[in-house]
Amino acid sequence: QVQLVESGGGLVQAGGSLRLSCAASGRTDISWNVGWVRQAPGKEREVVAAISWDAAVQYYADSGRLAISRENAKNTVYLDMNSLNPEDTAVYYCAAGPVLSRNPYQYNYWGQGTQVTVSS
Repeated sequence: QVQLVESGGGLVQAGGSLRLSCAASGRTDISWNVGWVRQAPGKEREVVAAISWDAAVQYYADSGRLAISRENAKNTVYLDMNSLNPEDTAVYYCAAGPVLSRNPYQYNYWGQGTQVTVSS
């Protein structure tokens, strides 16, 4: 019914930058809040950024290195990451739902994730 597809991950050296994209299709809702959630091996999922449907409300785990934005006409949400560290290595998921939350399990719909690997 709903398809969320992440892209933009890859291998980057410490201190580098990446832009992740989340493209939505199917029975999407423009009023959905969207979060970016990462999971490193052996660790719990963590919301690193989230944005409301009108971008009026935003959350950042680290506002100094992250920027979330959305283009509703394109059904796309972006995550810009700067000054990446090896500890940022994880699978990054796009998640959506009616609630903007710091709890990843409150989001209803999920993509398959994109791998981000930061080398030292």
